[in-house]
Amino acid sequence: MNITRHNLALFASLSALLDERNVTKAAARLGLSQPALSSQLATLREIFGDPLLTTAISGKGMVLTPRGAYLREPLRLALQALEDVVSSEPVFDPHSAQRIFSLGANDNASAIMAPRLVELARQNGMPGIRFSFRVIDPGKLPEQLENGDIDVALVSRDGLSHAPHQLLFEEEFRMAQRKGHPRGTQPSSIAEFAALEHVIVSGSGGGYRGFIDDILKEKNLSRHVAVSLQYYSLVPLILQSTDLVCTLPARFLERYGDSLVSTPLPFDAKRFSLYATWHERFSKEPGHLWLREQLALCSSN
Repeated sequence: MNITRHNLALFASLSALLDERNVTKAAARLGLSQPALSSQLATLREIFGDPLLTTAISGKGMVLTPRGAYLREPLRLALQALEDVVSSEPVFDPHSAQRIFSLGANDNASAIMAPRLVELARQNGMPGIRFSFRVIDPGKLPEQLENGDIDVALVSRDGLSHAPHQLLFEEEFRMAQRKGHPRGTQPSSIAEFAALEHVIVSGSGGGYRGFIDDILKEKNLSRHVAVSLQYYSLVPLILQSTDLVCTLPARFLERYGDSLVSTPLPFDAKRFSLYATWHERFSKEPGHLWLREQLALCSSN
């Protein structure tokens, strides 16, 4: 028998009929009219090639045929199992789960979030939780989020789409330079800032212009970008051995306090924002909910 050809409601009706052994009582239990249930019983008899229930000799109620008696308990258990599946909510226990979470992020976001995320999981006794941080390919990211190759992507405001997202943190940009830089450690004027040689981080690589240049242009100024890098992690190495400067998020610069000096920018600039984004089909999945809660905790520390 191919059950996919038949309405599941028929089997629920059969279970009620086998329990009640009375069409009127079974119809009341199911919220159906007696004629409707009688019609379903006729269909069920045709499906199984068996009467299933026959009129009792006393004329009161019905008795089960051997096939009907055989079906009663397995059918009840099968319907109960299906009801349990439909009504139960999936759960996620990070303390016992064995699961790998994949996060898409550039090296800056990874360096900020990965140590805190791993530390939080280990401190709270979650040895089965593992994390994989992967470089984002913007062209493939929507598909990777949809099929679950990447659970959550960590992106700036410019990297957001129409997918669900949450703000993790927002902070200021500062100018970074090496310790012992000849200009000293005092905040620069905007003219001095423009006259310095700069490093720029370009996500696509090879870019020599950013939002800072737009701000300077509004003030009839321009700067010289001497180096364009695709990775944040290379910036401190360049700054430590040259007199170049770079505009970077404050949270990134906290990790290099022993070798770099940072000062406020000499103009108002937009703040650096980091978001978590994911595909909407995972919005209520318990594991994803837990991961996003942990990211929020990490970003507040």
